[in-house]
Amino acid sequence: MSTNKDFIVAIELGSSKVTGIAGRKNLDGSISVLAVCQEESSSFIRNGVVYKMDKTAQCISSIVNRLQTQLETRIVRVYVGMGGQSIHSERNVIVRDLSQLDMITNEMVDDIQETNRRMHYPGQFILDSITQEYKVDTLQQIDPVGIQCRHLESNFLNILCREQFYNNINECFNVARVQIADLLLSPIALAESVLSDTEKRSGCVLVDIGADTTTVAVYHKNILRHLAVIPLGGINITRDIASQHIEENVAEMLKKKYGTAYSDFVETSDAVQYNAGDDKTISNVLFNDIVESRMREIIENVQNQIPKHYRDNLLGGIILTGGGSNIRDIEKAFVTFTGIQKVRVAKYVMLTVNSHLEEATAHNAMMNTALAILAKGDISCSGDDYKPNQQLFDPEGEAAVDVNGPVVIEVTNPQPRREGVVISAAEREALERKRAEEEARKAEEEAEAQRKAEEEARIAEEEKSEEPRPSAMGRFMKWLRNMTEE
Repeated sequence: MSTNKDFIVAIELGSSKVTGIAGRKNLDGSISVLAVCQEESSSFIRNGVVYKMDKTAQCISSIVNRLQTQLETRIVRVYVGMGGQSIHSERNVIVRDLSQLDMITNEMVDDIQETNRRMHYPGQFILDSITQEYKVDTLQQIDPVGIQCRHLESNFLNILCREQFYNNINECFNVARVQIADLLLSPIALAESVLSDTEKRSGCVLVDIGADTTTVAVYHKNILRHLAVIPLGGINITRDIASQHIEENVAEMLKKKYGTAYSDFVETSDAVQYNAGDDKTISNVLFNDIVESRMREIIENVQNQIPKHYRDNLLGGIILTGGGSNIRDIEKAFVTFTGIQKVRVAKYVMLTVNSHLEEATAHNAMMNTALAILAKGDISCSGDDYKPNQQLFDPEGEAAVDVNGPVVIEVTNPQPRREGVVISAAEREALERKRAEEEARKAEEEAEAQRKAEEEARIAEEEKSEEPRPSAMGRFMKWLRNMTEE
């Protein structure tokens, strides 16, 4: 960053909390966290998906205002992480058979990638497209450019989400009058901050256990191979405990204090009772059975999301993170129920973070995603000085912005600039406009070609009709000739 006033701001839209974090990147690669704000979100974000836009917009405004007050500087743009149940991956294969032995060019690869980006998924939108590998004749290649072949097979992993979910996020920030610097895929940003290059290269599974959802990302040979979001998380365990006529806040406390993912390592006895408030108790045996049963369901769903052809090639093992990974003996549970022997819990990001704020430095895996989004930022989000009693908007109703104005991105390439960066609403609109112009041009060329063909057919028909009609004597001689032949 260039000055002490420069900083990056990230916002994570979580199912239990919306987190805003501001920090500065230092020359030595470390991050200094300057401010953190959190607000409850369970009443308007469910399973990671925004379903009450007005409350979400109010929360975003509140988070930004609180950060501005702490930093005494205006925030002109933010980096936003998106995840949630709507997001999943789909594989797509595009084949090109060449008429003769020919060399693959950059233009050919760009055309194939653009064809993949044009894939239509009803009601869904391609957030990002990750190239898996190319099959050049019979050989697998990461970069096929410059190789001669007759057959080119391109494999892609398209990350999709419901189009309405994507639109809702953009609309919430529009209503809050907060500019999005970049919309990031939270699972990919998280993987970059908690997984080592060795783990991603040798094959691993990142499991982020959140409040409402569990996200599964499978890596092999440094490439994301599968992404899925399971609608189960820590809150499901809490609700199962609460089903025993226990208040939900008490159930959450019991889960954190006594919960274990694998009770074989815990002494159980009906004689041991846990205080559940209001003169209520729950036995140790019943409590452990509830927690372990739900954890086993989550683990089995995670295992089902690992593609079969990668299950025996995960030398990096399973890496757990998120608030739900704090439950005791969770590593033993994953080893037992998945059969994968290498399991670790990523309690913190693999970054050097400096801060006096306890929330930013607590090694409990709950701030990992927010810190990962912050680490992806590369544009200053700071504006001019901010005073708490100053109006957020000017009298004309326009949002106060930095004197340099918002960043305007000229779209020249339909591919996202970096892996895990979702194409913005403005970029998407520009691309759709460009594609519409290309389709209109092609339609016009086809119409012109058809018009020319029809004109040529009409002229040929007229020339045919103008041919001289045979005379009466000619017709008689032709009849006589035919009769003679018979």
